[in-house]
Amino acid sequence: MGATIRLLYGMLLLALIQSQVKGSHVDVHQPLSKIKIKATTFELDSSVSIQASPSLLGIQGQTAEVVTVTFKRGSGASTTDWIGVFSPANFNASVCIGDGPTLTTDIPPLLCTSPIKYKYANYSSTNYVSKGEGSMTFRLINQRADFAFALFAGDLGQPRLLAISKTITFAHPKAPVYPRLSLGNIWNEMIVTWTSGYGSYEATPVVEWGFINEMNKIVSPAITRSYSRSDMCGPPASTIGWRDPGYIHIAYLKELWPDTEYFYRVGHKLRNGAYTWGSKNRFNSGPFPGEESLQRVVIFGDMGKGEQDGSNEYNDYQHGALNTTNRLIEDLDNIDLVLHIGDITYANGYLSQWDQFTEQVETITSRVPYMIGSGNHERDWPNSGSFYNTSDSGGECGVLSKTTFEMPTANKDEFWYALDYGMFHFCIVDSEKDWREGTKQYAFIENCLASVDRLRQPWLIFMAHRVLGYSSTTYYASQGTFGEPMSKNSFQALWQKYKVDLAFYGHAHVYERTCPVHENICASREMEHYSGTFNATIHLVVGGAGAHVGQFSTLQPSWSIFKDVDYGFTKLTAFNHSTLLFEYKKSSDGKVYDKFWITREYKDVLGCDNLNYCPPITLAV
Repeated sequence: MGATIRLLYGMLLLALIQSQVKGSHVDVHQPLSKIKIKATTFELDSSVSIQASPSLLGIQGQTAEVVTVTFKRGSGASTTDWIGVFSPANFNASVCIGDGPTLTTDIPPLLCTSPIKYKYANYSSTNYVSKGEGSMTFRLINQRADFAFALFAGDLGQPRLLAISKTITFAHPKAPVYPRLSLGNIWNEMIVTWTSGYGSYEATPVVEWGFINEMNKIVSPAITRSYSRSDMCGPPASTIGWRDPGYIHIAYLKELWPDTEYFYRVGHKLRNGAYTWGSKNRFNSGPFPGEESLQRVVIFGDMGKGEQDGSNEYNDYQHGALNTTNRLIEDLDNIDLVLHIGDITYANGYLSQWDQFTEQVETITSRVPYMIGSGNHERDWPNSGSFYNTSDSGGECGVLSKTTFEMPTANKDEFWYALDYGMFHFCIVDSEKDWREGTKQYAFIENCLASVDRLRQPWLIFMAHRVLGYSSTTYYASQGTFGEPMSKNSFQALWQKYKVDLAFYGHAHVYERTCPVHENICASREMEHYSGTFNATIHLVVGGAGAHVGQFSTLQPSWSIFKDVDYGFTKLTAFNHSTLLFEYKKSSDGKVYDKFWITREYKDVLGCDNLNYCPPITLAV
């Protein structure tokens, strides 16, 4: 780059940066927010270099590869120097619209977009400061665009851009990637969702599928969705965190046979008639509602994402995310369904993280249905219709979650739905929308609980992201509520009336189990085996799947009977219509640290419960 051009570019960039420094904010949940990218000064130095290889990735169709980065700084090397990964590699003025003055230069990079990950220069080169040179590896995934690496001085708070690498690209950047299965509105339907760089104007999205051991194949078309910067509710999603999402494709595989293994692969029919395909996968269709078979469901909240290459995220807020993911993959042959009840990625407005999360869980989501609920870090934003007037979503206001994952909701902005799976009936609540008595959601909840046929689906499960029941964590105890304010007043009668077996929550980053509890009183002191007539609902906080662990209050409510401050997840195993096993496992080793059994016959959920709450009767004969 010529000295005159570099000076001109530096002056233009400085003017842009000075207009943007105001209003910066560090989000403790998202380490990328520590980088004050708008405060960057442009100081390209010919004595500083950074190189990356190989330059072409995914030649054999891989969607993730490791790149080696080498760098030199002739003088002044510091422990605060860092390497940022930028994608797309070439920035231009269009990415800064609405974020500062319009520039006409196309010299890369125009620093009004966050990197997608970073490491300090001495991360794997402990003698970097003394030698002024080092190397490290980054794991890159196919995200539809090219990459460049940049060496910065000045730490994260006052970045000084010193050198930029040449471009790294994937051989097939538009390829269909990261398939995600979910259950449809009816029991014999499977939804397949995936991401690509192909818009509907250049290719038709399709799924090829069929019985696992037969030659006949079905090709089903898919619909295509996306979203734009203008769909975001605020920064950083609409500013430094914005990244083009490509296209999301959704196909509906219908009239499946129960408990049957199918193969499938996602792809696109190009305008010239050729096809491009993703890898071949398989899934098992769900059982017929009420069918008695072995049915295994994993439930957790608040996982987030981690980085296998040791980048910032892995050692920051979501410490346990990779461990939880790995334990699920190890046990995948013994899992039929996954329910992730809110706080999915903790992207918080840094949109690149959604690609990274879907790649992280692809081994799971491509094999078993992966159902999600709405959490505060997906939905909440002031004046956007969320019940809680916080900025926890980083400006996403639900757009990313409801587009990236397809759930059987009636309205995509009302993220509540009923779910039938064999002997289970789930009522998934959107805690980020008003759930109080008299609301539309409250009517849905009561109808969901009332509509189950307990003879065929004995296991009735309530779940929400926020704790609408019981939790003795510091967060809730400090409010004197032991749960979301107003929530127990809204739901206590419903749980008891419809004899809800279990209620699951995230939000609090711990594990906690209650006794069967109603109105703060234990209806039973059984600990390991609950049998016979229904007592009351057992409440379970399962928000320790990956995000920074929480704390419990020093108060000890009588209804709290098991607590753990660690990373973990839970599993339900229904053996038949009368026997259910619950297990809590730690993500560190996958071993069981808490469990209990429920054995109950159909007659045990009829008539009065053990608290003498009885259905009304008449004396007429």
